[in-house]
Amino acid sequence: MSQLALPLGWPAEEGERDLIVSAANARAVHHLERWPLWPVMTTLLTGPRKSGRSLIGRIFVARTGGRLIDDAERRPEEDIFHAWNGAQAERRPLLVIAGAPPPTWPIALPDLRSRIAASPHVALGEPDDRLAAGLIEKQLGRRGLAAGPEIAAYLLPRIERSYVGIERIVDAIDEAAFARRSRPTVPLAREALRIIETGRSRSSAD
Repeated sequence: MSQLALPLGWPAEEGERDLIVSAANARAVHHLERWPLWPVMTTLLTGPRKSGRSLIGRIFVARTGGRLIDDAERRPEEDIFHAWNGAQAERRPLLVIAGAPPPTWPIALPDLRSRIAASPHVALGEPDDRLAAGLIEKQLGRRGLAAGPEIAAYLLPRIERSYVGIERIVDAIDEAAFARRSRPTVPLAREALRIIETGRSRSSAD
């Protein structure tokens, strides 16, 4: 099986171009790159919504030939238990993705609980400046909105620093750009922030 390459060495296949590596996720990426050295052939990856955890999982599987169990909290515990055992028997890496580790992820099956506890755990953090700026630019680009670095520079100190918060401001910029038939500018980003604040005010009043 081929080893997962470090980010700077990746040939940027489709999907990998979407992954931005920063301090928020570099430890997790490095751990996955070193999968042959895992003490057991299973790792638990956790992170906030929209943090790219599923994308990282798909890249890992494509690079290693391993197996992925995403949204583990919603999967039958016996299936995860058998997959864990199979990974050890076959020496085939298994990546289990969940929103949070136990006990936040309540595991009822004692044998699975002990196996997850024995597995390495890496977590994705909330976006730092580099990742947040990259996500703003990339998500606007997906909507056909080319944005210069001044947009992210203006937004970073003013938005909720979370993956969901970044998606929210990008949606608001997209809405404002469509309404004004304009490309992203700092004044447009300022208007998008007002759209979000107005929405929060209405929610608080309801």
